[in-house]
Amino acid sequence: MKKHNYSFRKSSEITGCILGALLLTGMIAIAATSPFFIQNILRGLKGFKKYESKKVYDSFYRLKKQGYINFYKKNNQIFISLTQKGQKKAGWLNIDKLKIKKSIKWDGKWRVLLFDISEMKRLYRESLRGKLISMGFVMFQKSAWIIPYDCVKEIEILKSFFGLSNREIRLLVAENIGEDKEYTKFFKLN
Repeated sequence: MKKHNYSFRKSSEITGCILGALLLTGMIAIAATSPFFIQNILRGLKGFKKYESKKVYDSFYRLKKQGYINFYKKNNQIFISLTQKGQKKAGWLNIDKLKIKKSIKWDGKWRVLLFDISEMKRLYRESLRGKLISMGFVMFQKSAWIIPYDCVKEIEILKSFFGLSNREIRLLVAENIGEDKEYTKFFKLN
């Protein structure tokens, strides 16, 4: 049973690597005449060498079957690219990995995230809340979350990913949020 779970995790890792690599590069091109298709993929993509060739091969074809990637041949090369469905999946994988780096020394400023997302975008609102929690934010008030670390880049990525406007989500930097002992204790500041 444990071996099966380990195998599933490896397969998921490979799938994430494939989708992430395609999201970053846009496309992979491999010589179609080469009988070493998988070896060429492994050589061309950073981080794939640690996986068993058969598992990588199986992952590529499973992704194709699920409609996440396309294969097509042109001028003796095989091109592999993400479908629109694959781009969405890869985007979710990247968002899942998004983290906020904790600074060694606190700069004394709170980052306050305010959002007002309509009921029509309820799924986005709930997904955003879940992601904020996983990134280390703490609820300050109903739609106000705080964290003591710089996170401008990460919030811009979330804003872009969810397609939110400046009216729907704002990040404020505050030196004073009133009584903050419980928050400084929670974040182990000072």
